[in-house]
Amino acid sequence: MEDLFERTILIVDDEAINREILGNIIQSEYKVIYAENGKEALEIIQSEASAISLVLLDLLMPVMDGNEVLKAMKEEGLITDIPVIVLTSEKSSEIESLKLGAADFLTKPYDLPEVILARVRHSIQLFENSKIIHATEFDKLTLLYSPEFFFGYASQFDQRFPNTVMDALVINFTHFHLLNQLKGRNFGDSVLTAMADGIRKALLKTGGIAGRNEADCFYLYIPHADNYNIFLDKITETLSSLLKPSEIRLRLGAYTDNERKFPMIQRFDHAVQACNSLRIKTTASTDICIYDDKMAEKEVFDAHLLQDFEAAIEQKQFKVVYQPKFNITGDKAVLCSAEALVRWVHPELGFVRPDLFIPLFEENGLVTKLDRYVWEEAARQIAAWKKELGVTIPVSVNVSRVDIAAPDMTDFITKIVKENDLSPSEYHLEITESAYTSDSKHIIKVVENLRALGHKIEMDDFGSGYSSLNMLTDMPIDVIKMDKAFIRNIQPGNKAMHLVELVLDIAKYLEVPVVAEGVETEEELKMLKEAGCDIIQGYYFSKPIPPEEMSRFV
Repeated sequence: MEDLFERTILIVDDEAINREILGNIIQSEYKVIYAENGKEALEIIQSEASAISLVLLDLLMPVMDGNEVLKAMKEEGLITDIPVIVLTSEKSSEIESLKLGAADFLTKPYDLPEVILARVRHSIQLFENSKIIHATEFDKLTLLYSPEFFFGYASQFDQRFPNTVMDALVINFTHFHLLNQLKGRNFGDSVLTAMADGIRKALLKTGGIAGRNEADCFYLYIPHADNYNIFLDKITETLSSLLKPSEIRLRLGAYTDNERKFPMIQRFDHAVQACNSLRIKTTASTDICIYDDKMAEKEVFDAHLLQDFEAAIEQKQFKVVYQPKFNITGDKAVLCSAEALVRWVHPELGFVRPDLFIPLFEENGLVTKLDRYVWEEAARQIAAWKKELGVTIPVSVNVSRVDIAAPDMTDFITKIVKENDLSPSEYHLEITESAYTSDSKHIIKVVENLRALGHKIEMDDFGSGYSSLNMLTDMPIDVIKMDKAFIRNIQPGNKAMHLVELVLDIAKYLEVPVVAEGVETEEELKMLKEAGCDIIQGYYFSKPIPPEEMSRFV
């Protein structure tokens, strides 16, 4: 069988005796091919470059000498693909050939065969190792450094220039995954390549190095600067041929460590945190955030919350409160259901706002455990009200897209409903509109199964996501919850009120009731009732309350 790893050596010499001597020495380990002059050698190299592992090249030859071959290989980029050992009796020629790209040289008359073989082996090994390193050194798509080499070179810079203040920068494209979904992966790759080109152009001005960490996340290590707009400007410039200005959404996070008190990776973690803090900003298409003391404090605070999560679950520090919902279709508002909401009463920190811990737990994979804690508490509370008050108060619980992705989600809901002797119709599930659009086929299948069991499904935050009217007809829902942003500015006849009326018309078409969230004033209640809204939830009737206070609404 042919050896797949057999290496081929091209011996180039105009003297037959020299070709024979070298061939006899190395043919025990390598396949050998020959050329009598530089012209013939170059033709072989051009046609069989991928098969040749090394060239032994005489310098003094007719037709085309060795240095001319080296020059041609250099011009055609072949010198970087194949190592060349030059053969010469003139010491003065060695320096010129090394400058042209030769890897080594053998002097005539030749050394012992063992020495020649050793130098051939060494040159091939060095070159092959170098190719492997080069292949892993750069990201294949953008040709920026790979993460491992990026951090390696950044650390080397710190060692060589300990007094130079450097900045860690992180740049990415907001909602890049949506761009991939809408325009395809090939287009996404073109965007990443253009971003890398823009970064390279900026680095020519600022100095420093850049690498691609993952997906659309780029790391840069540059001498300290007071302004980073050049990077966003250059990237925007290179993206302009692919995207409209309104479609370019860049963000940059920066961290400066004057004293280098943190390890390199931690500095970039800080820059990532600064970059991620821009996710909630939607007013600017591009933005910059510099890591500061407030972020450092938040990082410590977040670490504290994450560390205390398990104890909080075990000790029931998380309190479930309930905000009543009232049916307003009749002459008098009537309690019809409630939404379960979670609050954290921390033994050291006191009351911790949900907007501080829920996104944190979502990012760190803890939200499903918290949600299931709330689900269980809500199921027990429905049963407790039935026993204590003699009435059924249906409760809706929030279900995230992460929850729905869990394969045992339906089984878990079924189990807690049965354990508390409830009917599925008493246990409602609120799913955000954006969850439907993230993996619609899977979510619709799960929701259809839950509805078949008897649960009512409420689409939460309707109007804040990206669903089209066409998609709504395919979504299995029983209730639409109108996002409170719709309610905030309603006045008779204004644009906000027209939007509310539009939502109500959509619900009427779908034959489902509407819950208006965030209703705070009598005027809002009156306008919504006149427009045909079915159910109201908000501070006008009640803030979220402990379960023992629900009796006053019964």
